[in-house]
Amino acid sequence: MTATYSGPARLILVGGACISGMASLSINQRGGVNGWGGTFRPDEVTTDLRNAVEGLQLELPYDRLGTVAVTGMRKLLATQVLVSLAGRGPAPF
Repeated sequence: MTATYSGPARLILVGGACISGMASLSINQRGGVNGWGGTFRPDEVTTDLRNAVEGLQLELPYDRLGTVAVTGMRKLLATQVLVSLAGRGPAPF
């Protein structure tokens, strides 16, 4: 396990739909509290993604899964968004 991950990922929505993209994740260790999170840049933006908040899974290569929640979303370009994620439980990287 490493403290960071940057590369391909798939966000699995509550209904089972999968959205491919690129993730940039890190482990946070502040004040004795461990957690992880980062950003996800989807290849495509859907209505389901825009409405997603809780109960999501982030799949990294080699079938590594982590539970995430969307904490924010901001527009990068006319057709791209950057999704902020907060991990729940152990980091998958």
